[in-house]
Amino acid sequence: MKKMISWNVNGLRACVEKGFLDYFNEVDADVFCIQESKLQEGQIDLPLPGYYQYWNYAQKKGYSGTALFTREEPISVTYGMGIEEHDKEGRIITAEFPDYYVVTCYTPNSQNELARLPYRLTWEEAFLAYLKGLEENKPVIFCGDLNVAHKEIDLKNPKSNRKNAGFTDEEREKFTILVESGFIDTYRYFYPQQEEMYSWWSYRFKAREKNAGWRIDYFCVSQSLEDRLVSADIHTQVTGSDHCPVELVIK
Repeated sequence: MKKMISWNVNGLRACVEKGFLDYFNEVDADVFCIQESKLQEGQIDLPLPGYYQYWNYAQKKGYSGTALFTREEPISVTYGMGIEEHDKEGRIITAEFPDYYVVTCYTPNSQNELARLPYRLTWEEAFLAYLKGLEENKPVIFCGDLNVAHKEIDLKNPKSNRKNAGFTDEEREKFTILVESGFIDTYRYFYPQQEEMYSWWSYRFKAREKNAGWRIDYFCVSQSLEDRLVSADIHTQVTGSDHCPVELVIK
């Protein structure tokens, strides 16, 4: 069994002050992925005995960034998709293991007024092509803050958010294409009808208290891994960020 965790920490240094290491040690994951580290190299010394650490930093300070911590040393690790336009913001790390790849991903946000939606859609096409390229070698597990609530069940207020970043028709369609291309949204695989389970809540309007959230953090896997899926979970009780961690267990 392998337990994997993904968490958008929304600033790792701030999250560490709010108990990141307590959760990290308690959850005892084999692979632990984070997004939005908001770090540059040398800005944190994270004591994680027994884990290999891999970091991808954005060129811009205090922005984006991903990391992957793993007990088992990967065969290889790569950073980004190999496309300069998409690789400046530290959004992807890929670790190759004997049976599969694990990819941590922080998908670009379409932003207010959807200023970045055209870029986002270009990114989505490149990312899907990247995943399918990996899949030619072996199955893929990818996780992270994908910045989209796929269906109405995945957010509290679908009607009023229809044209907002993360719930536009265009972004949702890209996720549909991803799933139809042979990837399983593991939480929905286990809980197709589960309502009011979210992974992100705005810091405004007491959204978390009211559970007015969005499910935008995912573990997705190649269909060939379906028979190895054991469980999926969303750790809504864990604070320290405006996102909570999500989990996948595979055999």
